[in-house]
Amino acid sequence: MLRYRILTAIILIPLFLLLLFKLTPPAFCMATGIVVLFCAWEWSALMGLTRFYALIYPAILFILLILFVLLPIPIFQFIAAASVWWLFAALLVFCYPTLSDAWGNSKVIRGLMGFLVLIPCWLAINYLRNLGQHADQGVDIVLFLFVLIWGADSGAYFVGKKWGKTKLAPAVSPGKSWQGLLGAIVTCIVITLMALVWSHTPYQQWLWVLLVVMITVIFSVVGDLFESMLKRRENLKDSGKLLPGHGGVLDRIDSLTAAAPIFTMGIWFLGKVVH
Repeated sequence: MLRYRILTAIILIPLFLLLLFKLTPPAFCMATGIVVLFCAWEWSALMGLTRFYALIYPAILFILLILFVLLPIPIFQFIAAASVWWLFAALLVFCYPTLSDAWGNSKVIRGLMGFLVLIPCWLAINYLRNLGQHADQGVDIVLFLFVLIWGADSGAYFVGKKWGKTKLAPAVSPGKSWQGLLGAIVTCIVITLMALVWSHTPYQQWLWVLLVVMITVIFSVVGDLFESMLKRRENLKDSGKLLPGHGGVLDRIDSLTAAAPIFTMGIWFLGKVVH
């Protein structure tokens, strides 16, 4: 399994870097939109949809993405609302299965959850991509976010595998541990400190940046657990089979779905505090 994970990562990471650095913002928006549509197709399985009905969900999401592109919808406010949603999602995860009867039997509610998970993530990534006064600044911010998520996933996986004993959310994902979460946080702190030194960030800002990073990492774990909760509800091991060693596309970006809007709010917060 680890071998397949590494091989898949060797292919996906350079592909992502190519898209991030070479595509124009509109093209990058379109490329990430295609990824979201793949995730919507897999989300239909988390809703218990099959055959023709499984096609309807990504079609509806596609229409919503087009509306966000064409209409003057306040993007930042929508991302901010999604950040509040993830607080509620965390409650559902850590109370599972206590509250699951209120939402688990409804395909409509699970479908709405999918919109709140996938659309804000897509909006946040492209919002970050277009930040900054210089063209490369937004690219650097998105790259930093992805490196954080990759580092958190790797740190949690290896530390949890070696020392994980205390279960984090056993009713949702028995493999996740508090030790793994600590490994994710420590790994991302190290990555952030390296980035702060490399970018010559003033020392006065370090504490605030580290605070944003740690909150982002914690919510990245919530995103992972939230998808695991829905898979457990439908008795699914993976959201799909497209990526060897990783399962589906959604399995690969589940941490990002929560981390992206939270990180976006953190960047906004840093802008207010620092300046």
